[in-house]
Amino acid sequence: MGEFTVTGLRVVREAARTGSFTRAAERLGYTQSAVSRQITLMEQAAGHPLFDRQARGVRPTEACRIVLRHADTVLDSLDTAREELRNPQPPSRIRVGAFSTATAALIPRAITIAAQQHPSLQVRLREGLTPGLLSGITRGRIDMAVLSGDVEAPPGVEVSPLLMDSLHMAVHTTHPLAAHTRLSPTALRNERWIVGSEDPRTTLLGMWAHAGWQPHIAYVARDWVAKLGLVAAGLGVTLVPGLAVPALPATVSVILVDDPAAVRLTVLAYRRGESGDAHPFAEALQESAAQLTAELRVRLRN
Repeated sequence: MGEFTVTGLRVVREAARTGSFTRAAERLGYTQSAVSRQITLMEQAAGHPLFDRQARGVRPTEACRIVLRHADTVLDSLDTAREELRNPQPPSRIRVGAFSTATAALIPRAITIAAQQHPSLQVRLREGLTPGLLSGITRGRIDMAVLSGDVEAPPGVEVSPLLMDSLHMAVHTTHPLAAHTRLSPTALRNERWIVGSEDPRTTLLGMWAHAGWQPHIAYVARDWVAKLGLVAAGLGVTLVPGLAVPALPATVSVILVDDPAAVRLTVLAYRRGESGDAHPFAEALQESAAQLTAELRVRLRN
């Protein structure tokens, strides 16, 4: 069995991304025969075929997906090493994890703010769920994480509040309720809901389970883009946190859910003893949160 090589891993990754050996060769500046040769060597190293050859391109096999997971780690580390070698004074670096809706506006704005105030600070972003992100902190894989909900911090992890986020109903701009700025949960009971799960307790709908009514679920879509696409097509309504409102398309209106339970806490988690809440990026997160909160108030008034 042969050995994996950096060149071979890059070729495999590009072929998987493009679905074509020819396009991979064009993007990498190699000849097609060189790409084919590298793929053959990587398949020998893996001991399995990495691609299903088809009439109109190639498709990664399950073995290829395993190789790709590790290839990303190896190649990203090498790219980081190159960056450090180009600069005799390596820039400071922070590895940040976040839940999906925080990456819609809160995190990007914080990165922009941090870049303006601390040009040498580089941010590495990882999206994930709370258990995985907390594990990443305890294992030293990330430095801090933006999490949703009342988080129970494991040993060695500190948690500090970032903001209390309001929940909103997203509707098409032509929806009969679109003219409202706020509504109680009772006013929403007859709507067709687009949710992430058939079980309301596992979605944001569970935030007011005490309302005494079960939502009529029209569509289940786990991905936020899919949910908003269905809303934008006028096929139902969904709930969005305030953090996601600035990223909504123009065809979607938002209505504040007027209920004490229709909020969720957003927190910052970091390793104990490292003053994570005083880090420059934590300060940028706080500034970003303040900006988004102010803009949300203006949007709801208008």
